[in-house]
Amino acid sequence: MRKSVKISFIAVFAAFHATLYFLSFDLWRNWAIYLIPIEGFILGPEAGFFAALIGSVVGRTIKPTDFWMFGVVAEPLGVLVCGLLAKGRWKLTMSIYGVMLAAYFLHPFGRWLPLWTILDIIVAMILIYPVSKIGRYVYEGQAKRSSLSVVAISFIGIVMDSLTRVFLLVPVGLYNFFGWPPEGVYSVFVEGAVVSYIEDALVVAIALLVGVPLLMALRKLPAFRSLP
Repeated sequence: MRKSVKISFIAVFAAFHATLYFLSFDLWRNWAIYLIPIEGFILGPEAGFFAALIGSVVGRTIKPTDFWMFGVVAEPLGVLVCGLLAKGRWKLTMSIYGVMLAAYFLHPFGRWLPLWTILDIIVAMILIYPVSKIGRYVYEGQAKRSSLSVVAISFIGIVMDSLTRVFLLVPVGLYNFFGWPPEGVYSVFVEGAVVSYIEDALVVAIALLVGVPLLMALRKLPAFRSLP
């Protein structure tokens, strides 16, 4: 993709990311999370990260919430992971997952909170390396192979979003900032895990239904013959 086109798309996706953030808080956290895989696939890891970061910062600056600091970091990292795996780059993704998950289990809460609440994170980490080997299928013209890669990478990307929020809440200690006692953390964590599993499924479904046709269409344009 030409540099001028990529810069334009960073601006477009940053605006789109912020707009989706404004639209609704009724469907789980906000609609911007459904853009995470598509940003990574179309823009790539670096440009996608910055588009999501700009959109997240702009959105939360204009319409802040009590928990604004979670999404500002989590959404760009989810996009980064999708972009990396689509290019077959697994080492940085594995490092980020490994550091955050290790920090979680080293914290007393990590050994106290139910294991089932982070099973999607553990599964996603196991899948990182094998999925990176089929990452480039995202950009192939074969719908079945592309769909397989999109589903797998989207899952790991949205779980990266969840892991970042877990990392900020527990090892970084934002629960202290909010003044939550251990019982409060437990309640929020369990409720959030249920919502997170539903979000995993929704994000993957939307990436499959919207992302794959969009990528196929973009491949027909000269500027996008070799995405990203």
